[in-house]
Amino acid sequence: MARYVFVTGGVVSSLGKGLSSASLAALLQSRGFKVRVRKLDPYLNVDPGTMNPFQHGEVFVTDDGAETDLDIGHYERFTGISGTKSDNITTGGIYSDIIKKERKGDYLGGTVQVVPHVTDRIKKFLSQDIKNEDFVICEIGGTVGDIESLPFLEAIRQFSNDIGKNNSLFIHLTLVPYLKASGELKTKPTQHSVKELRSLGIQPDIIICRSEKKIPKDERKKISLFCNVPIDNVIETVDVKTIYEAPISFHKEKLDDRVITYFKIKNTKKPNLKKWKNITNKVLSSKRDVNIGIIGKYVNLKDAYKSLDEALIHGGISNNLKVNLTRIDSENLKVENVKMLLNGVSGVLIPGGFGKRGSEGKIAAIKYARLNNIPFFGICFGMQMAIIEAARNLLKIKNASTSEFGNNCTPVVGLLEEWHKGKTKIKGSTKNLGGTMRLGLYDAILKNNSLISKIYAMKKIKERHRHRYEVNIKYKDEFEKKGLIFSAMSPDGTLPEIIELKNHPWFIGVQFHPEFKSRPFTPHPLFSSFIKAAEDKRRGN
Repeated sequence: MARYVFVTGGVVSSLGKGLSSASLAALLQSRGFKVRVRKLDPYLNVDPGTMNPFQHGEVFVTDDGAETDLDIGHYERFTGISGTKSDNITTGGIYSDIIKKERKGDYLGGTVQVVPHVTDRIKKFLSQDIKNEDFVICEIGGTVGDIESLPFLEAIRQFSNDIGKNNSLFIHLTLVPYLKASGELKTKPTQHSVKELRSLGIQPDIIICRSEKKIPKDERKKISLFCNVPIDNVIETVDVKTIYEAPISFHKEKLDDRVITYFKIKNTKKPNLKKWKNITNKVLSSKRDVNIGIIGKYVNLKDAYKSLDEALIHGGISNNLKVNLTRIDSENLKVENVKMLLNGVSGVLIPGGFGKRGSEGKIAAIKYARLNNIPFFGICFGMQMAIIEAARNLLKIKNASTSEFGNNCTPVVGLLEEWHKGKTKIKGSTKNLGGTMRLGLYDAILKNNSLISKIYAMKKIKERHRHRYEVNIKYKDEFEKKGLIFSAMSPDGTLPEIIELKNHPWFIGVQFHPEFKSRPFTPHPLFSSFIKAAEDKRRGN
């Protein structure tokens, strides 16, 4: 039977529950165990697909097309295991399922309640699709004390009783703040958080204390005493210089040892952390560096482009380079200041996005990169903006744009039904925004002798998509006469997947999101190639 580890958080949000869960999973995996990591989110959205990135960070997409919390990305990067639809659930998704059943009469006229119906649905999620995993790590979103989290905490309390305490363990992550004025670390917030958790029937077995300072033994003793946890199970986690140092840090604190001891597992092999140490050294000790400009609408929130940031770091790792990220708000970028804002940047990347705001700044940056031979990487919306820039300046279609911004334009980008008249099964819809995009893995066929075929070194690829609008195929021949090659297409030849520019050092746009498949130990080839091209530009090659 699988052993369950439940990770909760207290005091404040964004303490690093996802990173802690991913690190523990990686440590257990390195000891030879099969792991699964899941996220339970308490918000009422069915999924994060319609949320503004400023609200909740990026939306991560799995192979099977689930729009999930960004922590699923952490789990994938740390374990190498692809997440699925069954690894992320929300209150909105749970209530949606229950209400559909109630409308169908599945409850036989009974009163539908939070307990047992909602909690039973959560417990079903916890146990479904589990095969031969040794450990299932379940992160509970939100903060203990939030009203939204109550059904989840009640469900994991019940679930622990159902499977037995010998098969379940509770980890509580809290903040131990440092008061600079008095020069003290304060344990009281942790005490109150654990008290709140215990009032709900859950006694934590391990407490992870997040702090910017080392926690002295006396403070650990106080936490142990007042929170009813053995002092060896009070574990500190201080800020690390790179997230890939986290598994090493947690192992030094013996987190994996405490988990193994709790479950009375004997004769396990010691984790081999050599690969994590190598990655950390490459990230922190690389003597060469390169500057990459990320131009987007959400640059003021790092989590909005979390997978993208990590994929660029992975590209740096594969080239033994430190990657410096310059974030440029596309709303502030104009034709007049583009040269100044991109000064010192050796590569320009425009990520995915939605909406007209900031689009003209992105188009100005693309034109500048195209004319000045700066390596350019357009992802999803970034590729569409590159098509619009080329249509305006190479094809001389002055009002070229996307129908996403309105109908007063020549739509070189638009919804499929606007030109396909039902010829394709893949469609986007603006009637319902949630879950109606092209989501998950799709095939693409690469053009022979193209730059992209050399980068991938294969003829057919599978990549994760998340978009509603597509590049209009009708302009393909005109673009290619001007040197903008459609170097990858959908298998039926109707959907442009990749574009590249001839006679340019590195100018590529992709309709998919390669950052979702990049991992520290297997960097995505597009990011490796892009960073290499940026370094060549920096060196004047």
